Amino acid sequence: MNLKYLKSLFANKGCKEILVKTLAANDNSKNQVYFGGNFEIINVLPISSIETVDAGDWKRERFKASINFAWLTDEGNISPAPRAQLILYPKYPEVRFSGFLLGSKNAPSKLMTQRLANRLLFISVDNQGKVLGYVSHPDSQVSKEFEKEKDLSANGIFKIIELPQTANNRNILLGELNRIYNLGWIDSKRLDSESNILPCNASNCGGYTLEAELGITPNGYSEPDFMGWEVKQFGVRRFDKIDASVITLMTPEPTDGLYKTKGTEYFIKTYGYKDKRGRPDRMNFGGVHKVGQIHKTTNLEMRLIGFDKESGKIRNSSGRIALMDKDNNETASWSFASLLLHWNRKHNKACYVPSLSQILNNRKYKYGNNIILGTGTDFQLFLSQMAIGNIYYDPGIKLENISTKPKIKNRSQFRIKSKYLPELYKRNEIVNVSDE
Repeated sequence: MNLKYLKSLFANKGCKEILVKTLAANDNSKNQVYFGGNFEIINVLPISSIETVDAGDWKRERFKASINFAWLTDEGNISPAPRAQLILYPKYPEVRFSGFLLGSKNAPSKLMTQRLANRLLFISVDNQGKVLGYVSHPDSQVSKEFEKEKDLSANGIFKIIELPQTANNRNILLGELNRIYNLGWIDSKRLDSESNILPCNASNCGGYTLEAELGITPNGYSEPDFMGWEVKQFGVRRFDKIDASVITLMTPEPTDGLYKTKGTEYFIKTYGYKDKRGRPDRMNFGGVHKVGQIHKTTNLEMRLIGFDKESGKIRNSSGRIALMDKDNNETASWSFASLLLHWNRKHNKACYVPSLSQILNNRKYKYGNNIILGTGTDFQLFLSQMAIGNIYYDPGIKLENISTKPKIKNRSQFRIKSKYLPELYKRNEIVNVSDE
């Protein structure tokens, strides 16, 4: 094995980049492998599920995140490790990797059970969302060749090897956005899963139209949209005012509370209100709900349970975001574990593109040249912005045809004003694509 061949093995599996960690002696199967002092790595590696583990008499509170992991062998074969998982310790915080040898027939057990400093762990994600790993001995040819690699970027404690076919992803993205900017007004459209162009007439077609121009089709798992970048469109009134818009970050449904136990219809009838436009036989539940404030219409208060605003850390792995009524009933709540899963993967490299729209005759969109790039995020940054009110819950839930055939539309939204986006990312920039 040499470094060139190892890169080719990852590239042939559809990987875009390789993360490399120099292992300490303590990084082994007994002590787990340290993956960093924040949650940033979980936005790089796709997670299939997250569970909460409450603290016992001696155990530390933690989240367990399952990943689809397999080892690459020297022959280029794959050896699945079905028990592999990430352990997230929120109080430190830190992330550790465990279970990576259990049930894996051709795992590098000899290297990963011993206390040996300066081994190298190479991990990457293939085009199906599988995490692939390889480990090298400090005296191996691979390790010695890696020492000669220059000008590598970093993600937390990992060095990044960009594979040849994706080394210019950022430039390619900016080039495509410049092309789209120069197109001017574009007819509203969307792509289906087979890349067929279809008309799009709804109010949320700005994102679909941009994705169609970029060739982005609906994908089956939480994979970034374009060459490792999550691309989000947001509407503006003027292209020189990109800091005054509202952006929807994610749309998770509640995981607990009366909303779940008694149903959405009960929730709306109990805490909603008659349609403010006078539309008959309809009730709504909406409005901006911020932490620590009682909403004037719904009379519910948003609370952050299990998060310490001062330190910016999760203090309770069973923590949650909750809407409470005046009798302290939990009417709807979102567990931190479920929100971690929603925040995972798509927010590590994010690109926000402003757009104008017109609906006279045919719906059309025009996209701006000043775009916002954010890289490196952490779920606890999300909670910190929630704690101070920059991120808020702004649902659009409705119940129609109440007296005949009740019809429910669920739409839970966590939103932020575009001027606060830099607070969610460790590296931020506004780029004029026409200058690139």
